[in-house]
Amino acid sequence: MGAQLRVLRRRIASTQSIKKITKAQELVATSRIGKAQERVAAALPYAKAITGVLTALASNCDVNHPLLVPRPVVRRAGVLVITSDKGQCGGYNSNVLRTAERLVARLAREDKNPVLYVTGGKGAAYYKFRGRELAGEWAGFSQKPTVADAQEVAKTLIRAFVNGADDDLEHPGPDGILGVDELFIVSTHFVSMVAQTPQAHNLAPMQVEDVEGDRGLLPAYEFEPEAEELLDALLPKYLVTRVYAALIDAAVSESAARRTAMKNATDNAEEMIKTLTRQRNAARQAEITQEISEIVGGANALAAAGSDD
Repeated sequence: MGAQLRVLRRRIASTQSIKKITKAQELVATSRIGKAQERVAAALPYAKAITGVLTALASNCDVNHPLLVPRPVVRRAGVLVITSDKGQCGGYNSNVLRTAERLVARLAREDKNPVLYVTGGKGAAYYKFRGRELAGEWAGFSQKPTVADAQEVAKTLIRAFVNGADDDLEHPGPDGILGVDELFIVSTHFVSMVAQTPQAHNLAPMQVEDVEGDRGLLPAYEFEPEAEELLDALLPKYLVTRVYAALIDAAVSESAARRTAMKNATDNAEEMIKTLTRQRNAARQAEITQEISEIVGGANALAAAGSDD
């Protein structure tokens, strides 16, 4: 009986320690959600402005830019998968990886050789464990991505797309980057604190999209230099903007998923502590009852022995 009590006490103590850790992680994730949402809101005006300028440029010239023109034959398709660097965020990574696997399977059925790019240590570990080759991987900024991080990722993707898929499907081009004819991005969209949706989007050939459907009347721009030169300068920046938007949206989703997972873990720990405490009390009561029974039994035995004398 005493051994059972010691086991229950150790389990209660360890569960209380786990509860403190999960509660602290829940609070940290909650604080990061607000900061990440502020970064999303801060990036929105720039996204609207560059979208409007590119829409005006595209409407005032014949679009023939490599980032905008679809390839007649698609040999390779690049897929950028955005995951987290750390775990303890519920189904966040498994959901986005499942979406990426469905996209890769569809590309393979269409005879498009998929080329994988991954941000986040969890995604890189997933593919390496399965022996899948990665054309590019980045880590260390999933919770707080910067524009510089997006530029580094987008630079590789742009060079891969501009290179295009040559006749050799096994080796990269002269700059060491494997060319692709299409680009996709798989990331998680923040819907609410309890809902984050993994999505797959086309990244290139690019289509200039309205931000929140707010296009309105196009301004009457006068271009200096020519519109084609401006497209050459602005389209890569627009792609960086889209990659950065996906990264910060995923950062909000990661923090929200981690907050939910840690809250559930804390609630489960509280419930387990209550259950173990009841078991400990029952064991303690049984031990006390047994001790009283032994004392009473001993007293009765002594009384019976005395009466026999």
